[in-house]
Amino acid sequence: MSTSAHALRDNLTMLRRSLLHARRYPSLTLNVLLTPVMLLLLFVYVFGTAMSAGINGGHADRADYIAYLVPGILLMTVGMISLGTAVSVSSDMTAGIMARFRTMAISRASVLTGHVIGSVIQTMLALVLILGIGVAIGFRPDASPVEWLAAAALMAAFSLALSWIAVGIGLVSPNPEGASNLGLPLTMLPMLSSAFVPVGTMPGGFRWFAEYQPFSPAIETLRGLLLGSGIGTKNALLAVGWCVGLTVLGYLWSKARFNREPRS
Repeated sequence: MSTSAHALRDNLTMLRRSLLHARRYPSLTLNVLLTPVMLLLLFVYVFGTAMSAGINGGHADRADYIAYLVPGILLMTVGMISLGTAVSVSSDMTAGIMARFRTMAISRASVLTGHVIGSVIQTMLALVLILGIGVAIGFRPDASPVEWLAAAALMAAFSLALSWIAVGIGLVSPNPEGASNLGLPLTMLPMLSSAFVPVGTMPGGFRWFAEYQPFSPAIETLRGLLLGSGIGTKNALLAVGWCVGLTVLGYLWSKARFNREPRS
């Protein structure tokens, strides 16, 4: 069997392990899914009327705010699932499983890739659930088949990027609790983005940060794709740039950290 065939086999084995772990211990996935679901319902049914005053020049209603909110909640879900990946990787590190893998005749990269691809698959399944809840409460996307494909590709790319960052966080954390704390920006950045209100309503410094941080361009691009309102060249370029940059950074960081860990 060739080297590439061995590597593919190892990657598939580690992916299967990641998915089996998620199936056997679903509590972590359910816990990280609970927050975006609760925020979606909270902002629609409790704050929806008040928050809608900040969009469409104050002439929006609850239905308009649901259309505005759901894309932001979808990408917030990506961050939540990524946080779970960081905790899972850290658990493997503290339990000594990573050290055991290093002694085996397997592709070293497959150990990390299995976590990442497993995270992306779990994220896409979770996004289907969140989107279904959004539709149930009144979200009505107006996307063409091509725009749906582009939206799915964007969410998968964003998930891939954050998953690699999450793997790096898990590798440098001393324990799962530390990974949860270090990964907090993955869940807090959506709060400081255009997920809930337009960045134009924010004051100076906050507005600049919210406009150019990773989540806002991705949210605006996804919003334009799902609602058929146009994505804008600036947001599309920023979203793609952040996805590529974070993926490369996360991969190099994770690989360097994994290889630097002492062998057992």
